[in-house]
Amino acid sequence: MLGRMVGDTGSRQRAIFWLIQEKGREAHWLWRWKFKTADREAHIDPDKYGWPWIPGESSWVIPTAFAIIALKQFTACTPSDAADRRIRTGVEMLLDRVCVGGGWNAGNSIVYGMALRPHMEATAVALMALQDEPRTPVVVRSIDWLKAQSARPRTVSSIGWSILSLFLFGVPVDDLKSCLAARVNDPGTIRKNATLAVAALALQCGETIHPFALIR
Repeated sequence: MLGRMVGDTGSRQRAIFWLIQEKGREAHWLWRWKFKTADREAHIDPDKYGWPWIPGESSWVIPTAFAIIALKQFTACTPSDAADRRIRTGVEMLLDRVCVGGGWNAGNSIVYGMALRPHMEATAVALMALQDEPRTPVVVRSIDWLKAQSARPRTVSSIGWSILSLFLFGVPVDDLKSCLAARVNDPGTIRKNATLAVAALALQCGETIHPFALIR
């Protein structure tokens, strides 16, 4: 994470500046006008925007959550009014896009009038970004949803992200770690390096420094 980088301070400052300036395209005045007048099917507040996967695209939950975590970790030791304002807008975007009953889908919570179901990975990462925010009913419902879903057999990725997220909220994760260890030891289960990385971090949860923990 940017807050824990050592070495080239100039590169880190440029990265932070880029992250603060980057916005989902709904932040543009034309798209804001569109969502406020001509297109209300998405049921979003375009004044609350996050970060896209690719520059120039709409805000999505996971890149928004990771951007918030990065900025929060950075500003813990390097205060910045601009970063704080950008963090607030990103947090408001996550809270605006929460699914009915808690949890997060990949982007919007409602499309063409239909409520979307939350995803475990998106919910886990979004909650990590909100770990130091007030425990509002929305956050509590989302934690409860993730706890309930993680109690059932799931993929290595979803179990790993659930462990990393729930641990930050004081939820016991030993049983989940045992389940994950059994999955990891099953030959052929993991086919992507990203999944392996998440599993490795999750299995060390509580034993080493949590990579996504926030100290405010």
